[in-house]
Amino acid sequence: MSEQISTTETKKQPGAKSKSKGRLNLRGVSVPLLAIVTALLIGAIVIIFTDESALAAFREEGLFAGLWQGLQVVGIAYGALLTGAFGDPAAMVRGLSTWISTGNGAAWISSLYPITETLRTTTPYIFSGLAVALGFRGGLFNIGAEGQYFIAGLTSVFVGYSIKGLPIYIHLPLALLAGIAGGALWAGIPGFLKAKTGAHEVINTIMMNYISFRLAEFMLDVGGPMARGDNRPVSPYIQPTAELPQFFPSDSTIRFNVGFILALLAAWFVYWLLFKTTLGYEIRTVGQNPRAAKYAGINVPRTIVLTMMLSGGLAGLAGATDILGVLRFMPNAFSSGYGFDAIALALLGNSHPVGVVIASLLFGALRAGARNMQGMANVPIDITSVLQGLIIIFIAAPAIIRAIYRLKETEKGEGLVLTRGWGQM
Repeated sequence: MSEQISTTETKKQPGAKSKSKGRLNLRGVSVPLLAIVTALLIGAIVIIFTDESALAAFREEGLFAGLWQGLQVVGIAYGALLTGAFGDPAAMVRGLSTWISTGNGAAWISSLYPITETLRTTTPYIFSGLAVALGFRGGLFNIGAEGQYFIAGLTSVFVGYSIKGLPIYIHLPLALLAGIAGGALWAGIPGFLKAKTGAHEVINTIMMNYISFRLAEFMLDVGGPMARGDNRPVSPYIQPTAELPQFFPSDSTIRFNVGFILALLAAWFVYWLLFKTTLGYEIRTVGQNPRAAKYAGINVPRTIVLTMMLSGGLAGLAGATDILGVLRFMPNAFSSGYGFDAIALALLGNSHPVGVVIASLLFGALRAGARNMQGMANVPIDITSVLQGLIIIFIAAPAIIRAIYRLKETEKGEGLVLTRGWGQM
């Protein structure tokens, strides 16, 4: 009898573990999803109480009329946001039918602009989000992705315009590698300081951001070493052999290029590195408990430096693909906030490559659809920044979401160590 009971218990244990794991995975996904929903709801309230027509209805016709008018504005605004991010299906069908009947595909290509612009905007988000997520996995807070993005822009554009006569299959990889190297070396400096002196990477990466901004201004300002020479603070155009190939004809307005494919490959590489290799195991071990990693024989300082350099290299790819695939030169005001938004992407994606890709698609859609929302609903484009900020707040403080929706607290040991204390090794 006792043997039967023990056998039954043994059989039940794997099922119990899988159920527990399923509940944990569902709980881990529920907080980010509810954070997005809550941000959209609060964003709707902001739109209602800042829209002139809704406010006029409140004053002249009463509460319910004002709410109805506000809800209509919210519906138009969010509908325009979706259309601006993913396109109009009816226009796509009309364009496709015109292409089939007449052989002219210009209307169909034009209808694809919104969704391709979302994917184009998503590309640097994926790279920069992976950069911060990799740092988080190693217990490091790389807040310097914006500066690494800048430096990679300088190095990739320099290789892109200064080297002439090379075929594309040599010149383009060199320009991309220059961006990776620029970002990796720039991130390696605070990584080395962290590993050797215990200097906190947050402070050092912030300071490195300011240095990179001012360095770019010096290099690109009128009369600077990398200025074009036509009284504008921009670099020369890169050579055609350094340009990332486009998916659509060069005479169209669509800027979607193979950088998106590179970003997906980078996400696969980070997954493989973190969860399938010895180095990835060492990165995660050092991130969870550097003292235990040291006693296990892992070279903690070397791992910290490598983690920061890999993180910087990914951030560098964000800058390189923007230069080589979209702009084809570097302006003085190159920053677009990707490096700072990357912190939210890593948090929203739970520092997992798949989660980062999904979060990047969300932020790319918000940014790409914002202009359409402003044009159709007369809602300021800054509302997308409000939505992003709210998502960041709710993800960074998940206790708020758990309190609002009465979610159970995660068990001890389930969380991810994002960064260690000041000077800790």
